[in-house]
Amino acid sequence: MTHLQDITNIALIGIGATAVMDIWLMVLKRIGVQTLNFAFIGRWVGHLSRGRFAHPSIGKAQPIPGELMLGWFTHYATGVAFAGLLAAIYGTGWTRDPSWVPAVLVGMSTVVVPLFVMQPAMGSGFAASKTPTPFKNCLRSVVNHTVFGLGLYLSAALIAWIAR
Repeated sequence: MTHLQDITNIALIGIGATAVMDIWLMVLKRIGVQTLNFAFIGRWVGHLSRGRFAHPSIGKAQPIPGELMLGWFTHYATGVAFAGLLAAIYGTGWTRDPSWVPAVLVGMSTVVVPLFVMQPAMGSGFAASKTPTPFKNCLRSVVNHTVFGLGLYLSAALIAWIAR
């Protein structure tokens, strides 16, 4: 397989896994569970380019033009980067013959980013400590990222199956 094919597969795996996570989030939202507002991710990223990393409350920060689109782009770009992390750890051979354990382990480990980088920077505290229900919010993040991990596996398995 060529280097370009590996990169393409990793990108498709990341996009597919992020889409699986988004379907999960839509189901949660439909049953009344509050989910992430992607405009706030875009707002946070938009403020990064202006030199501002942390906010007391991202919801009260000045809106950024196009923040919803920027948030969605960031969400999918992060999913592709995490798929690249999986391939970097387990090798591109994993993308051709995927197994679920590495995908779920990497997916679960990606929860470190929201719990210890994004939530504090957006005003929710480390591991959602400044929210009314920190344990519940952390557990929800772990479950969401586990679903992302399953999405990594399912996307890789589909791509490998199509390639055969």
